[in-house]
Amino acid sequence: MLHIRALEKQFKVDGRAVPILNIPEWRVAKGEKLAITGPSGSGKSTLLHLVSGILRPDRGEIYMEGQPLHDLKESEWDAFRAHNIGYVLQDFHLIPSLTARQNVEIAMTGRMPSKVKKAKVDGWLERVGLQDRGSHLPSQLSRGQQQRVAIVRALVNEPPLLLADEPTGSLDWETADEIASLLLDLSSSGAHTLIVVTHDLNMANRFPKCLHIHDINRMREATGSMPAKLEMHKEVSV
Repeated sequence: MLHIRALEKQFKVDGRAVPILNIPEWRVAKGEKLAITGPSGSGKSTLLHLVSGILRPDRGEIYMEGQPLHDLKESEWDAFRAHNIGYVLQDFHLIPSLTARQNVEIAMTGRMPSKVKKAKVDGWLERVGLQDRGSHLPSQLSRGQQQRVAIVRALVNEPPLLLADEPTGSLDWETADEIASLLLDLSSSGAHTLIVVTHDLNMANRFPKCLHIHDINRMREATGSMPAKLEMHKEVSV
């Protein structure tokens, strides 16, 4: 499913280069459910941004199902991501002026009659327990409900790869547990490959496979606190 080779990424902070990732080689099998743990600044979020094409590597190769993603132009990356990669973020990134249903519909690819589109979205909202919340704005939903909408938005196109960056980081423990179960259940039912980065060890331990970022990243010196200017790359919206 996913093959990374000789991948390197650095950022400039106050005029100096700060290496973040150096991954000699890493493979993720199709259908695998994987949690990645590690401290802030160790490259977890950067890795997801590189895999999704939000960031581009300084060096190295990224293949998905044999396709060389590192060679794609930006417009090609956007089209590929829309059809093949779902992304769930900690801060949801829902559009405040759109209803839950509209936030999902705006991410849908392919042409279909409006009735078919509505039925598909309503079906997904029902699967996550929000069948009566489709017309609600994000401000009218709890944080847990907002994250459920974000998960539906990421999965509605049934992408083969689902990425989640600290998806429970801003939720209380009970809601976080529900979201972890939901991610695993939905990705398993659709045979998606799921990669989650998290500080939540309780969540990570629920996954069939869990690894520390140092298991694949040689840049151990990046494990301290990430400089403030460097944190900005984590706020990229998708």
